[in-house]
Amino acid sequence: MSTGNSKLLQIDTGILNLQDACVVIVKTEWNADIIDALEDGCKKILIEAGLKKIKTISVPGAFEIPFGIKSYWDLTNANDRPQAFIALGCVIRGDTPHFEYISKAVTDGIMQLNLLLSVPSIFGVLTVDNKQQAEERIGGKHGHKGEEAALTAIKMMAINAARNEI
Repeated sequence: MSTGNSKLLQIDTGILNLQDACVVIVKTEWNADIIDALEDGCKKILIEAGLKKIKTISVPGAFEIPFGIKSYWDLTNANDRPQAFIALGCVIRGDTPHFEYISKAVTDGIMQLNLLLSVPSIFGVLTVDNKQQAEERIGGKHGHKGEEAALTAIKMMAINAARNEI
């Protein structure tokens, strides 16, 4: 994986015992080929780290990701709740202001979830000008953003586990 943030690839956190952890991936239906590649990279890293409970739910588009996360959280009981959510989407700029509205809404929604929920919601949503830029972020010159989202989830789960031990 090629990325400008080489420290992200170093897992030096205290949580590497992930067998009982659960991560829920919330992915969009739009730009399915890009999203499927993001999901594959994400799952690859989570499985390599020892995680066995990976659930995936689909929502129509990026705007619906925060609702999907919050609904899943609200519908699960305390014993079944995940230790992290990973949001995967791809918003490609078009000829209207739609791109700006959707990009801001999903970014703000995921940020709000990080403040509201007791587990991290990882931002794995590509906001790009064209499909080529998206493809460069699923294993091209800009690394693999699905893999990076999984690594971020692992690190944030470690922070959360350390916080819960205090």
